[in-house]
Amino acid sequence: MNTILIRNVRFVYDAEPKLRCLFIRNGRIESVHDEEESFVIQADSIIEGNGQLLIPGMIDVHIHGAEGFDMMDGTIQSVEAVSRACARTGCTSFLATSVSSTLTDLLKMIANVKEVQGSEPGARLIGLHIEGPYLNVKRKGMQNERYLRHPDLDEMKSILETSGSLLRMVTLAPELPGGLEMIRFLKENGIIAAIAHSDATYEEAKLAFQSGASHVTHCFNGMRPVHHRDPGVVIAAFEESSVSVQAIVDDVHLHPAIVRLIYREKGPDKMVLITDALQAMGMGDGTYLFGGHQVNVSQGVATLSDGTLASSTVTMNEALEKAVMSGIPLKDAVMMATQTPADILGLSHKGRIEPGADADLVLMNDRFEVLWTIVNGKMVYSRA
Repeated sequence: MNTILIRNVRFVYDAEPKLRCLFIRNGRIESVHDEEESFVIQADSIIEGNGQLLIPGMIDVHIHGAEGFDMMDGTIQSVEAVSRACARTGCTSFLATSVSSTLTDLLKMIANVKEVQGSEPGARLIGLHIEGPYLNVKRKGMQNERYLRHPDLDEMKSILETSGSLLRMVTLAPELPGGLEMIRFLKENGIIAAIAHSDATYEEAKLAFQSGASHVTHCFNGMRPVHHRDPGVVIAAFEESSVSVQAIVDDVHLHPAIVRLIYREKGPDKMVLITDALQAMGMGDGTYLFGGHQVNVSQGVATLSDGTLASSTVTMNEALEKAVMSGIPLKDAVMMATQTPADILGLSHKGRIEPGADADLVLMNDRFEVLWTIVNGKMVYSRA
């Protein structure tokens, strides 16, 4: 039996400032108490929170790499490195995310993720997010055109056969031939069908949502722009109460006014903070190879040679801070990084601090710096 008592922490959920403590048993939160309550708990270890903010572990449903490692490079070490990097930035669970590639390279990436899952050194792998290759060349962004193709149901079946229950999300362009059939197949198999890198009209997007698509990847980016006579994917998603959307809040991909707009339209229960990070996350400026392209990072902004944005370098704790700086209340911003992605993925035991939930926890200071990260009751990162 492994028990932990975490003392003197603040919760973002509390309307009035108060200190709390948590009792953890075997990787799960067993009870939550006010610090001033009179009680005696015997624990194997005690962790002092020093009055800092405790939030649920953040969940990144869209990350490609970090700290010099790309999960598509064919090595187990890269997947492990991203797991460590996530933990250092307050992320306790993530979807390993691909880019458009050959089927051979994709299957190799899936095999590596399966190999690492269950023995992660940091954040937990909770599944796969396949971004492409069924994307529209007109809205390809940094996706490599040589690998883009129309939705292929037989190919997807082979991918699913390899990945099994690990496959949680697929991003595609629904207007392509076979797109709606692919969406229906994904929904039937319990996989989230997401829209992006798409030139779909408003009407085509509506049909995709009716067919089972329920998510929009990096909202506003990689899709037909909003026009008053041609509203496109974004407005169609805003009108669908069941559709959730991702947001890259890095002060580059979205203007703060657009961040506030998404928040007003979708609310904290349908807006998800992501990083969409490439291997430059945590590395600084320089030149990187990503998706078969040379990517230049200058002042934290990643672009192709023609100026096209190429993923992001933001971390989850930075995205949380920038969301708050954009005008989103801290409580809601935390929800968008924790409970909302957990709920979208059907993980009712993650993304919250309550009895029965996984002890995935992050202690942060007022500057949004991560002081320590606990995953399933185990300290996987400490700044000290």
